Amino acid sequence: MSYENYFQTEREAQLAELKQWLAIPSISALSSHKEDVLSAAHWLLDTLKRAGLENIELHPTAGHPVIYADYLHAPGKPTILVYGHYDVQPVDPLNLWTTPPFEPKIRDGKLYARGATDDKGQVFMHIKAIEAILKQEGTLPVNIKLCIEGEEEIGSVHLPPFLEASKDKLAADAVLVSDTSLLERGRPAICTGLRGLCSLEVSVNTALTDLHSGSYGGGVPNALHALVSLLSSLHDDKGRVAVEGFYDGVPELSPLLREEFAKQGVDEDKIRSGLGLEQLYGEEGYSFVERVGARPTLELNGVYGGFQGEGSKTVIPKEAHAKITCRLVGDQDPQHILDVVEAHLKANIQAGAKVQVKQMEKARAFNIDPSNPILQTAADAYGKVYGTRALFTKDGGSIPIMESFSRILQAPVVLMGFGLDDENLHAPDEHFNLENFDKGLLTIVEFLKTV
Repeated sequence: MSYENYFQTEREAQLAELKQWLAIPSISALSSHKEDVLSAAHWLLDTLKRAGLENIELHPTAGHPVIYADYLHAPGKPTILVYGHYDVQPVDPLNLWTTPPFEPKIRDGKLYARGATDDKGQVFMHIKAIEAILKQEGTLPVNIKLCIEGEEEIGSVHLPPFLEASKDKLAADAVLVSDTSLLERGRPAICTGLRGLCSLEVSVNTALTDLHSGSYGGGVPNALHALVSLLSSLHDDKGRVAVEGFYDGVPELSPLLREEFAKQGVDEDKIRSGLGLEQLYGEEGYSFVERVGARPTLELNGVYGGFQGEGSKTVIPKEAHAKITCRLVGDQDPQHILDVVEAHLKANIQAGAKVQVKQMEKARAFNIDPSNPILQTAADAYGKVYGTRALFTKDGGSIPIMESFSRILQAPVVLMGFGLDDENLHAPDEHFNLENFDKGLLTIVEFLKTV
């Protein structure tokens, strides 16, 4: 039976199985869902066993567990380590979901659920591709290892120590990951760069208590005013980050790289209109695709303080807060970036207010040379299934652990994603286009058979 016929025959059963996994609310960021994350891990253990994998292990960490499995019966052939994650993002705001996030539904050829594209749906394809080859041919053409974690959405805090302690167990010729996107429908891409990440929380405090705005307004500092003024100092009027030292380690875009970005043919008007925007915005002098793929950013992810309820309350708040993340490129050191942003905030706080900064996650940027032969093989595999060879791109997102895999295991990382940028990952109504579920299965099989 051809693989096309095999997957067509198995499609409904496979999607029903995937829905079971998607129904488990494995939100790693919320302690109230710790048992759900563990349930998702145990579901994965059972699924790997049924698929025919061997040496299936659950490795506890100080957080959520790491799952390992392998199938090592191809002497002299390459060893491919498949990485992915089974944890998912929180679902807020819940009222913006068309159907409940953990009650998977198929509408218009798309599977809707939290984790559908990021990353359960894409990990599931690897398991089913491996299972298909085993059922069709009785063995695998390469050696396979899997390392699936439960903390990617909270920075993979406990995975680097596991990688260091398990270097021999995880040793591989390449790391295969599906947690990125196509350029657009029908146009596959292999990501050769991911931005790094660092984050911080900012708290501004003024008086000992909230104050009546009639009795004290105009005579005392307002925490919200102080915070807004402080945050506005982080950028200049051309969209550039105005923090001294922020651009240390950022490479200039070469003419060749700018040419590669231009080849992607990104339609900025289509992006703008699709998002309901009057215009795009960003650092002056760069195109949209350059801004999101190869330039660093400093973004406000949440700003809050004072009265939040219905109606009016004439109060001067005593505290205000903000959450900030920075996407990093090139050789930017996340610790250096956190330090210079904190220094800027402390140097620019309004008189009468106090600022506190809590430094949080850190991850370096990841890059790989697209001329690597295994990336060329992956591009060919896409071409065989999609009818067009994959382009090599740089992705604006961050998968913090990629740099760790590359450095610790000394293996090339192959980012073969099957999502689409408009699939609402991290947002309400996350979904996965089943066209890419179908083609992704065939592409993975093709890659494993030709690598």
